[in-house]
Amino acid sequence: MVEFRILHGRSRAISRITILDFRRGNFGLFKDLLGRIPWVRALEGKGTQESWSVFKHHFLQAQDRCVLKSIKTSKGRRPAWISKELLGKFKGKKEVYRMWKKGVAIWEEYRNVVRECKNATRKAKAPLELKLARDVKDKKKGFFKYMNSKRKTRENVGPLLNEVGALVTEDTEKAELLNAAFASVFAAKASPQESQTLEVGEKVLRKEDFPWLRRIGLENI
Repeated sequence: MVEFRILHGRSRAISRITILDFRRGNFGLFKDLLGRIPWVRALEGKGTQESWSVFKHHFLQAQDRCVLKSIKTSKGRRPAWISKELLGKFKGKKEVYRMWKKGVAIWEEYRNVVRECKNATRKAKAPLELKLARDVKDKKKGFFKYMNSKRKTRENVGPLLNEVGALVTEDTEKAELLNAAFASVFAAKASPQESQTLEVGEKVLRKEDFPWLRRIGLENI
């Protein structure tokens, strides 16, 4: 059994992913660029894998010219049920709260504003949730997207330190770093005899078996 203490500070990490914006794509030019390529000559005498590589190369070249890219963040958009009127109520609630903290407004006034905002939120959510429930058979994607947005937990990994002490912030690099770290710990190191008999032995993991933990700010007890 391994026990360790995690030392960290609070920081808000926002994932940024580059995606293709097909809504602004020029598919007429895309079709024209692929139509200009002499495919018979380009694929002549090539096998399946080599032909696929040639096609993929030309396809991605045309895609880069015709389809723009945009940045997608994990911050998300405003919920569909929030209207301008409801936003005004939320701002008013914050203002009354600040006044109450300063002693200008009384507690009963702030409590009434909070109740009014809660009731308005319930009324705004009800039609949307009812529509999602009715259309769940035909529009499952929208239903489960809304349900996942209600979850309190968010799968997000903050910045990490790699083997040389450099800060890793990109999602792909963080995934590769964690994958290599876990693979180094949980990879089977059985002897040839153990492999033949398929016997799995137990090993007591010590601090030396987790060199990467110290690199990212984890300390063994």
